Amino acid sequence: MTAARPLSPPSRTRLVHLGLGNFFRAHQAWYTDHAPDAAEWRIAAFTGRSRGLTDALAAQKGLYTLVTRAADRDRFELVGSLGSVHAAEDEEAWLHRLRAPEVAAVTITITEAGYRDGPAIGRLLAGLAARRDADAGPLALVPCDNVPGNGAFLEQLLLEKTDPALAAWIAESVSTVTTVVDRITPRTEPDDLLLVARETGFADRAPVVTEPFSEWILSGAFPGGRPRWEDAGATFADEIEPFEERKLWLLNGGHSLLAYAGSARGHSTVAEAVADEACRGWLEQWWEEASTYVRMPARKVAAYRAALLERWENPRIRHRLGQIAADGSQKLPVRILPVLRRERAAGLVPEGATRALAAWVCHLRELGAAVDDVCAAELVPLAAGPLPQAARRLLDALDPAIAEDDAVVTAVVAQAEQLAS
Repeated sequence: MTAARPLSPPSRTRLVHLGLGNFFRAHQAWYTDHAPDAAEWRIAAFTGRSRGLTDALAAQKGLYTLVTRAADRDRFELVGSLGSVHAAEDEEAWLHRLRAPEVAAVTITITEAGYRDGPAIGRLLAGLAARRDADAGPLALVPCDNVPGNGAFLEQLLLEKTDPALAAWIAESVSTVTTVVDRITPRTEPDDLLLVARETGFADRAPVVTEPFSEWILSGAFPGGRPRWEDAGATFADEIEPFEERKLWLLNGGHSLLAYAGSARGHSTVAEAVADEACRGWLEQWWEEASTYVRMPARKVAAYRAALLERWENPRIRHRLGQIAADGSQKLPVRILPVLRRERAAGLVPEGATRALAAWVCHLRELGAAVDDVCAAELVPLAAGPLPQAARRLLDALDPAIAEDDAVVTAVVAQAEQLAS
């Protein structure tokens, strides 16, 4: 095992992060780097899977280039908030950090699927048990994934999966902060490494490309303190649910629709899909349905939609539809189904919502982006055979109540046939 970078002085490393991916480095690490008290809030970051990324960042002493890609130019910025980087299997370093009283918060980016499947929850519980045994004091957990009520959701998972004694300590000593996060961060391409080297002179093995827009909304307590993220542009709110709904339904739901329907029409990026008149019309139809239920003033919702289109039309941000399409079985229940249920309660069969489901059915029937889903082994066999039966089986996997709704199934089948033709 390659050794991690030596541990930073404990007085400076006060944050721990789990999930050392591009989004974290374009978002939470960037906000920390821009906070006026950044020097006192270095981050010890642990990868979820990729050893290659850990090795690359360790060799660069945690430094990396953030390429902010506007429609007309690139801006290059060296981010230095990572005090140390560690591989997923470096359990000793993980427990060492969680035992440290000066560590005040753990931020988390493990994707939607990572909360239900994978080792992340077990790692968190092991770290929390070590902190309790060391009497290291209270801690804030800050999940930054697209899960509704992600703070309460994480707390519930932790309490369900541990023993009563640790659960009691977590309830008393651990604050789970709910967040809404947004910054489009496509995968880094080989050409991006060449660009950074040419423009900056730094042969960066781990640069990150992102868009100019960024949003971070947080709600919850930080008993051990936190960086002054608000001075870097973050927002602290008492009521976060309207921001969650706006983001999950309009941005994430729109992304899922484009990922499946756009790739079925031969597109590979968001910018290509929104430039397609048919996809654009489907997107606007979905937005009209979802906007009805966003608990914000109509003018603010309209401005948000206009801003989304401006961001998505940027052809220099190559946000690949295949990347967005991954793990649809985990994403659609929170991005599409809440609006579908509200529309059905009002006696409507929403074409935008059912089209998103139809496009997902086609995706699992090998139309468009390649299937990459944590439940693929279960779902792909369900997608085989005659379309009407396959569609009902797949909807049942998402929500049995929807699979029993003949009007919804009929609409999904009809739209899937249209896409497949």
